[in-house]
Amino acid sequence: MARVKLEDVCERGSSNLKQSDVVDKDGDYPIYGASGYIGNVDFYHQEQPYVAVVKDGAGIGRTTLHPAKSSVIGTMQYLLPKGNVLPEYLCYVVKYMHLEKYFTGATIPHIYFKDYKNEEFNLDSLDRQKEIVSTLNKIEKVIESRTKELELLDELIRARFVEMFGNPDVNEKNWNVYKMEQLCEVGSSKRIYQNDQSLTGIPFLRISDLVNRMDTGSKDCDLFIPEELFEKFKKQGLVPARGDILLTARGTLGRCYIIQDDDEFYFQDGMITWLSKFDEKITPLYISYLFEMPEFRKQIDSLQAGSTVAYLSISMTKELNVMVPPLELQNQFAAFVAQTDKSKFEIQKSLEKTQLLFDSLMQEYFG
Repeated sequence: MARVKLEDVCERGSSNLKQSDVVDKDGDYPIYGASGYIGNVDFYHQEQPYVAVVKDGAGIGRTTLHPAKSSVIGTMQYLLPKGNVLPEYLCYVVKYMHLEKYFTGATIPHIYFKDYKNEEFNLDSLDRQKEIVSTLNKIEKVIESRTKELELLDELIRARFVEMFGNPDVNEKNWNVYKMEQLCEVGSSKRIYQNDQSLTGIPFLRISDLVNRMDTGSKDCDLFIPEELFEKFKKQGLVPARGDILLTARGTLGRCYIIQDDDEFYFQDGMITWLSKFDEKITPLYISYLFEMPEFRKQIDSLQAGSTVAYLSISMTKELNVMVPPLELQNQFAAFVAQTDKSKFEIQKSLEKTQLLFDSLMQEYFG
């Protein structure tokens, strides 16, 4: 085993291809972008397998392995393995390095090979590399399997929703329809200015923090407000209570977070809408899953016509049409979700343990 730099095992390559250059092309050779496979073309840039890193824009730092006789577009950086490293091993090494930490640029982030080429790692013999790749491949397959199980359970819940309540766009079961403002209060938080913030205290969530909490369960936050200010807001009824919904209102629209018993945070106004004081004919859980339905989201999309920035204002949210099935049926759906969530919880625990094993082995092999 030797301690080497990234530039010791690979060479940098670049692409000048744009996605528009390869649309509607045909051929035998795949071409890839930041989101994955784009299509086939009648040419290729790389004769041998290689690693590619997203170097511009969304998904910056994402690392993928690609086959021989293929290409990537210009938002990606080629890392071409030298003879002392297997492409698969190189891919794991670069993933371990988390190159996104090198990004620069506020509007469109970039990372440059010159900034991370000196990253060091442990380089084993080629035979040992094969063993390490085999082990990590097996663990990744388990992670992929667990993740797929969670996705299938989410699909099951959505399918059950449609089975019980019908298509929200068509409303073929002829449920009563109300405006959102008839079913709950629609508002936001009290504005927090920079001089209201503190180094410690109660977490102050931006929209990215809320989305991260929904996606990963992470409660990480780097902005806070003083506890005494939070308590003042609470006495004034300006803090969300258990069962209230926080709704993303900019960027990715209409994602719902239901406030839990142990939640204690404040949130950014304008970016996050607060649904509270639900009418007795509606449950927050039903509303949260309604927002997941593509047919319901058509309403949100139609409100964005002509907008350059996706935004779901409080006034727009108030006007959303909501079909309201009988409360008994909503409660039956809630019971189904609760039962399914038990299965999801066990799978999630297994997934987290497997991910921890994967991360610890990456540290052992490359750190």
